[in-house]
Amino acid sequence: MLEQFVAVMPETLAPALLVMCLSVMLAVGEGRDKPASAHWRLIGLIVGLIAAIVFASLRASAVINQRTFVNYPVLWCAIIADILAIIVVVFARRITTNWQRHKAIMHIANAIAAIDIALTLFYALPDVILQLTIWVEPGDPIFTSDMLLRALGFALGLAMSIIVAAIFRTLRSTAVRASFTAAVLAVMVILFIQHLTGVMQILQAHGFPMGHTAFVALAWSINHNSWMIMAQAFVFLIPAVASVVAGFRMPLTGANEAIGRKHKAFRRRAVASAVWSLVAMIGVTLTLTVGVAATQQTITLSPPEAYSLKDGVATIPFSQVEDGHLHRFEYKAKDGTVMRFIIIKKNGGAYGIGLDACENCGDAGYYEKDGKIICKKCEVAINLATIGFKGGCNPIPFPYKTGNGKITIQTTDLDALSAHFQ
Repeated sequence: MLEQFVAVMPETLAPALLVMCLSVMLAVGEGRDKPASAHWRLIGLIVGLIAAIVFASLRASAVINQRTFVNYPVLWCAIIADILAIIVVVFARRITTNWQRHKAIMHIANAIAAIDIALTLFYALPDVILQLTIWVEPGDPIFTSDMLLRALGFALGLAMSIIVAAIFRTLRSTAVRASFTAAVLAVMVILFIQHLTGVMQILQAHGFPMGHTAFVALAWSINHNSWMIMAQAFVFLIPAVASVVAGFRMPLTGANEAIGRKHKAFRRRAVASAVWSLVAMIGVTLTLTVGVAATQQTITLSPPEAYSLKDGVATIPFSQVEDGHLHRFEYKAKDGTVMRFIIIKKNGGAYGIGLDACENCGDAGYYEKDGKIICKKCEVAINLATIGFKGGCNPIPFPYKTGNGKITIQTTDLDALSAHFQ
């Protein structure tokens, strides 16, 4: 359960905060006084969610086996949308004040917000949605206590992101607008950096020349991603403190008792919002520190074994892999990609053979523990009988032949799957 919670909450927090921030900054009017384009943000959320579900489904079914092919253009579009959304936030007060006089600008602002929300959800959510495919271990009944715990962890992770965003939203009614705007801008800038990091990762993986400074910045951003997620929560200390300060500056006694009661109510709301915001920040911090530490296990993959490679054929004798344990091998594809594949003799005497990677968790690899083959990333135990078949968290299969006491693999079949290790 904790694994699913820790995996889901950080990935969904940024989209939840983005939706909240843009809805607050562009909120204007009630009922008929609200511009029709105000609904575009909701449409953007729905479109982004549906697109993410479709993309995750295509990845799970192996229709798309190289996600960078889709993510690369999406990230560039998201970066542009982030920049435009930051500009919208900076001028949000002018845009929303007397918006009827400049309806076109209001509509453009809502369109930019909708596009940014859709692109952010589409990029962030597929990996979260793919968590749904590992609730049930291959060969196990659907409804088990483990499955229910994983489902509960997933639901709690999603719920926490939404609740955290809702708590920060309460600050809009007590904080000075400038302080809330500053927090929103910080969230948007961090999101922009996260999207830019994604693009730089793809470029670096494809050999794009990168200077020393750019590489150091990329490494820092990757290694401190958890810090940036926590920063997106802690920036709301700005409006939280501003709310409390504003509340205590209001006089509680005076000639008008009604005004005094109003000031007391404002102070109570300001303090309550600040306290709950602090609780939310602590919750995010604990999830990304204590929670991650509790779920992360330092697991080292066993070193690759030697085998014969001649004339485009890899040969492994039965005697090398007939002990029923996991055996890992390494191969350098024609495009220079270093790949891994695994072989294990199954209970029935057949051999389970596949890449040391799966469609859901990428090239994280597998390890053996207590007679089980376990995915290093999601900790799901793989049913030995299903190794060699497509689907779920199973190793990605490829053609091979057995006979004359050996296993033979054509390297062209491995070359065709090198994208799984890029």
